[in-house]
Amino acid sequence: MAKFDIIAATGCPTGIAHTFMAKEALEKAAAERGLTIKVETHGQVGVENELTKSEIAGAKAVVVAADKDVQAERFAGKPMVSVGVSKALSVEAAGKLIDRALAAKGDDTVAAAADVEDEVEEKESIGRIIYKHLMNGVSHMLVFVVAGGVLTAVSFLWGITSFDSTASDYNSFAAMLKIIGGIAMNLMVPVLSAYIAESIGKRPALVPGFVAGMIAIQGLPVNAETGMIDAGGTGVGFGFLGGIVGGFLAGYVILLLEKVFAGLPKNLDGLKAIFLYPLFSTAIVGLVMLGISGPMAAINTAMMDFLKGLSASGAVVLGLAIGCMCAFDMGGPVNKAAYVTGTAMLTEALAAGVGTDTYNFGTNFMAAVSAACIVPPLITTFAVVVGKKYFSQEDHDAGVVNLILGCTHITEGAIPFMTKNIWPVMPIMMLGSSIASILTIMFNVHDPAPHGGFLVLPVVENGPLWVLAILIGAVVGGIMFVAFKKYDFEKNQKAAPAAKPVEAPKAAAVEAPKSEAADFVKVENVFVAEDFASRDEALSFVSNQAVKAGIAGDADAVMNAFLAREAEGTTGMMEGFAIPHAKSDAITEAAVIVVKDESGVTGWDTMDGAPVNVAIALLIPGAQAGTTHLKILSKVAEALMDEDFRATVKGSTDAAEIAKTINARLV
Repeated sequence: MAKFDIIAATGCPTGIAHTFMAKEALEKAAAERGLTIKVETHGQVGVENELTKSEIAGAKAVVVAADKDVQAERFAGKPMVSVGVSKALSVEAAGKLIDRALAAKGDDTVAAAADVEDEVEEKESIGRIIYKHLMNGVSHMLVFVVAGGVLTAVSFLWGITSFDSTASDYNSFAAMLKIIGGIAMNLMVPVLSAYIAESIGKRPALVPGFVAGMIAIQGLPVNAETGMIDAGGTGVGFGFLGGIVGGFLAGYVILLLEKVFAGLPKNLDGLKAIFLYPLFSTAIVGLVMLGISGPMAAINTAMMDFLKGLSASGAVVLGLAIGCMCAFDMGGPVNKAAYVTGTAMLTEALAAGVGTDTYNFGTNFMAAVSAACIVPPLITTFAVVVGKKYFSQEDHDAGVVNLILGCTHITEGAIPFMTKNIWPVMPIMMLGSSIASILTIMFNVHDPAPHGGFLVLPVVENGPLWVLAILIGAVVGGIMFVAFKKYDFEKNQKAAPAAKPVEAPKAAAVEAPKSEAADFVKVENVFVAEDFASRDEALSFVSNQAVKAGIAGDADAVMNAFLAREAEGTTGMMEGFAIPHAKSDAITEAAVIVVKDESGVTGWDTMDGAPVNVAIALLIPGAQAGTTHLKILSKVAEALMDEDFRATVKGSTDAAEIAKTINARLV
């Protein structure tokens, strides 16, 4: 059985993007440190790459990056760090988590060095505990909302009253779709409540959690004639807020009962699980939920009235609130608060029926929420296409992929762009989303489906205007994003010469190089008269030459290592230079291979947009990653700041002179 230095578990409420972004970041951070890692993901399709008991037992430390329950009790006794999934979305942040987890293993002096904010998170504040339980319920609820909402929306394709057998546009198939969709939507609150409870009290809490959710839907039944509690009467439901309260109530009642029944003999554990826990918890939770139904219904009504009041204040006020919330953390708690509110209002809208004020407001609100969630990734797509020269190849590729993510209502793809420059990228995203939301409300767009992005356009009322609103928000935000990147790019260009070493590099050039570095760049590994059609062709040439020179044993492995590095961020520099580098176990000795193409290699993303004339390729054995690799790279990068060095290498056609010039700078 394989053993891993680090094991980890990741999970976000929707299980679509954050979960796997955190997994990738943790894997890259571990690889940079020469550590083995296995990451278990709790995504929308379930648990993947599941950790075994032996893997948990054999690991040095554990990292939990999740906003939902990932059964962290399995890791009891292991050095562990537990944070929200948003704290592990970059390689740098993931690396810090790994370092902290390792430091927790008996080295108190290192562990104490962690910053105060992270220490608070590691202890899991009350707020984070509540949020984690809540998101466990939300993640299970969303699939019911999506399935039910889309099926209900599709039923409207036959007509807005096609489910009504007395209507002229009645269709039996449409009626069945609406019935199925309605059942799924009605399960939203019970599932929310049950899985909040399950996150707190585990499996025994599911029963009282479901009951609490059903009571939240139905309210306290009262006989209209007698005014007294009557099982045959009708009640006023109190919506998803009631489901949240019921979920937490059910979970903590189970924890209370576990303490109450802790003194019972061990051989009665089966009786507790199948009889005592469900009986007493359901009775207690049910009575409390029925008792608070009146106040909860009033709170729910007040909240809905508040939102409608924002609408009465004008589309700008309501749209601004929705847009800012959705783009603030792109899938985080604030975004989810807006989305869950939208789905709750949509549920009420669909229950009220087409043509009612409740339906019109709820579907218009949902359309505005969806528009605000779609815009941020589309902003990045517009920016990387229009302002390509200001973005790395990695960002460009991610922005293009975001076109698909955005069109399908997945906001998280924009997170990597925001984390690199929270200011001003976050305000730009919030502005773009707000514009789309405001215009959606003004255009009187109605969306009866809670998810799906442009896939649900056939059921969206005023769909073309909805698309227009989203595009306007994306273009305005995209233009501002490009303007910022252009400013940042030009600022860095101006600052670069100021960092140029003045005396040290020239002195290094005349010093006698150390014997071990004097011939590091061999003359036979300098190729001065090549002609490459693309970056990949140049890298392929280097990979094959490495094998011919005995530097590596597998050209494909070296090529893949080069491409993997380019995917992380372009190695194209300025003034026609690039410093591609590959770290691979297929490389047997550290080496440098230089290729020159006088006509210039196009398609290689560089800082100034110029084609590459000189590529100084670094080849590093996997075992030396982080040692030889960083030392050589830093010296080459420093040398490229020297105008004399650049002029000599770029202007010479003598392989021996180029090799000598570079070797002098590797001392």
